[in-house]
Amino acid sequence: MTTTNTSCNVASLNVYSPNNSNPWNRQKVNHLFRRLGFGATPQMVDDALNQTPSALIDNLIDEALNLNPTPAPVWGYWVKDDFDATPDNPFSYRRDWKNQMVADMFQNNLRDRLTLFWSNHFVTEDVNYQSPAYLFQYYNLLQLHSIGNFKEFTSDIGLSSAMLIYLNGYENTKNKPNENYGRELYELFTLGVDNGYTQNDIVETSRALTGWNKREQRWGAITFDANKFDNEDKTIFGQVGNWDYNDVINILFEQRPQQIAQFICGKFYRYFVSPVVNTSIVNQLAQTFLDNNFEIAPVLRQLFKSEHFFDEKSYGVHIKSPVDVQINFFKDLGFELPADFEFNNKIRGGCQELGQELLKPVDVAGWQGDKDWIDSSTITLRWDRLGWYVWRAWRHNEEQFRAIGKSIVGGNSNDVEFVSKSIMDNFLSKELISDTEYAQGLEIFKDQVPENYFEDGTWDLDWNTAPKQVYNLLQFLIKIPEFQLK
Repeated sequence: MTTTNTSCNVASLNVYSPNNSNPWNRQKVNHLFRRLGFGATPQMVDDALNQTPSALIDNLIDEALNLNPTPAPVWGYWVKDDFDATPDNPFSYRRDWKNQMVADMFQNNLRDRLTLFWSNHFVTEDVNYQSPAYLFQYYNLLQLHSIGNFKEFTSDIGLSSAMLIYLNGYENTKNKPNENYGRELYELFTLGVDNGYTQNDIVETSRALTGWNKREQRWGAITFDANKFDNEDKTIFGQVGNWDYNDVINILFEQRPQQIAQFICGKFYRYFVSPVVNTSIVNQLAQTFLDNNFEIAPVLRQLFKSEHFFDEKSYGVHIKSPVDVQINFFKDLGFELPADFEFNNKIRGGCQELGQELLKPVDVAGWQGDKDWIDSSTITLRWDRLGWYVWRAWRHNEEQFRAIGKSIVGGNSNDVEFVSKSIMDNFLSKELISDTEYAQGLEIFKDQVPENYFEDGTWDLDWNTAPKQVYNLLQFLIKIPEFQLK
């Protein structure tokens, strides 16, 4: 694991306790929901402010632990003949399930944030295995194990049909061993590049992983075939025996627990806190992981409740992914859209257009994120998409723009500077350093309203122009650089 200790966030893992100088406020609530989930509706923010941070985080983690996986579609366990018996292209089923993933992310919080995270860790690409049923079964495992036991997760995902096809486990036989999955099991899934394993460990591991080659129907379940298993002794991490798949997982977690804990906790840190890693914090989280036998929930409770997580130096350090820049924005707005808008399909298509096609990362190493999300082309596409979404919301119901303004400021107000700044701050990860963009936003917000109306108190959020003013401010806001950060 390559880390650096140059993080400027030196706050501890002590539990964050609000006080007068470090209050529990909208900014912290939005920070929490944008990292643990996909934003928060105005009502969610209000409800959160009436809870302590620790109680809210316990509720979010318990919710994730208790949430059942999304029910299987009718075709969730079909084989190829079943799909061929319908007039639909199998691609349409895969697309529909990606739309379902959007719905799950919009509806839920931490469980589905973690589902997205793990889809970029235990990577498969649906185009490689084609089967919609395999796609669902893989997604189901991501949800099922998202906040469970990492060892069990690692064991189950390696035997999923999607993974057996994607990383060639299905082709791995005693007469023709394939090292692909053995290599990625160590390099990408558990230990990190060149961390605690050798090429010989990979070779011997691939022999132990042979035999998962039996499939009686195309796109059907893949099971173990003893005739294709290498039934001789193998040496893995210095341990000698006639090891099989289960032995590989047990030996890995018994012989390399420290490396696994640090690698996974480092990924948690980079994803949930900052791309610049504080090694001391990661080491403490890794110890918690080890002390709890690789249960994920205790690590996340410790991290999310901490002063470190809520330190302002962790705000605005990630560039929003295509998922975040779309779903978070609409979750934060709480807007209604016309019935024919096909929200899930539009967001899925937007993710694909902006470089994050769901359940199809760029390669086995996954999306690298942050700076990779934005270039001269995708930034303008972001502006255009969000601008169009806001316009559709405007055409559907203008009054909801007044409502979001009132919700953010806590009711009506005739203080135009306060209203404009509050709306902008609500959608930013932290206050702007320069006043220039606040001033620009204020001028856009005040446009077409006579100045004396602001000066004499005539104007307030009940004024007939207020919805269009909020609309114009949002259209400005989505184009400032700081909006792209979370």
